[in-house]
Amino acid sequence: SIADAAWSSYTTVLDEKPLITKMFTSLTGFVIGDLLAQSFVEKKGVKGLDWKRLARMGSFGFLCHATTGHFFYNFLDSLLPAVTPMTVATKVLIDQTCWAPVFMVMFFTYGCVFDGEPHKIAQKCKNDIFTAVKGSWATWVPAHTINFAFVPTELRLLYINSIQIFFNIFMSMIAAKKA
Repeated sequence: SIADAAWSSYTTVLDEKPLITKMFTSLTGFVIGDLLAQSFVEKKGVKGLDWKRLARMGSFGFLCHATTGHFFYNFLDSLLPAVTPMTVATKVLIDQTCWAPVFMVMFFTYGCVFDGEPHKIAQKCKNDIFTAVKGSWATWVPAHTINFAFVPTELRLLYINSIQIFFNIFMSMIAAKKA
């Protein structure tokens, strides 16, 4: 079937070139999430799309999300390779108490720099970091419980990006707020 062939192609490329494959996977997830946010939540329509915002989200996914996620989750899995309930809970705790705040600061910093407003980084983080982290906890605690219990390391970013599409609707709207 077409789906089987696509999956086979994806996993082959993922095995051969894991980082670049994850970069394009994250680019896709971030672009789809922002398109959904702008089109259906904000009801902008094609003519009203904010193309700079779409480029910001897509490039963040490509350059930052995929690369840091690839190395962070590989490190976390090498540090805690078991899939016992305690190990899964520990990974979720590390992800949401250590990684989530760092990720949100990185996200807001990237957005401000991309928009040519690095002077707004501190204010943007101050205004929105807690909302973003609370949203992360609501989304990623259950999602990562499944992730760390059942998803193989090499497929983590694909799984994350599947969830990330919907989380990016939320993140895109927070990022679009003025600092």
